[in-house]
Amino acid sequence: MKVLLDTCAILWCVSDPSNLSQTARDILSHRDTEVSYSAISAAEIACLSQRGRISLDRHWRLWFKHFTEINGWQAMDIDVDTLFEAYSLCDWSFQDPADRIIIGTARLHGQTIVTGDRRILDYPHVPTIA
Repeated sequence: MKVLLDTCAILWCVSDPSNLSQTARDILSHRDTEVSYSAISAAEIACLSQRGRISLDRHWRLWFKHFTEINGWQAMDIDVDTLFEAYSLCDWSFQDPADRIIIGTARLHGQTIVTGDRRILDYPHVPTIA
């Protein structure tokens, strides 16, 4: 299975996996699961850290690189095709560019999004795991 971690899922995987459902934890721990994240999640974590909304044990950049590398998560770059997909979503009224990019990335690459974000979970045009 190919999964894409939403930013909240990255934070939960690292700091409190109990926030993830048992299904999500099982899928993420399966050896055949390909786990990726969108590059936009680095920006989201940077903003959350710089605004004091999350507390990390080191600079956000070092934290992000450390945990994505030790977990073997693959970066999904943001290219023009990702942006085309992100801004061509049907029935999507929420305007958060990060959510759009994460959904566009997952759709473009045939991935299931691991998230706790109700807006993404409720979007019917991309597979999700809570």
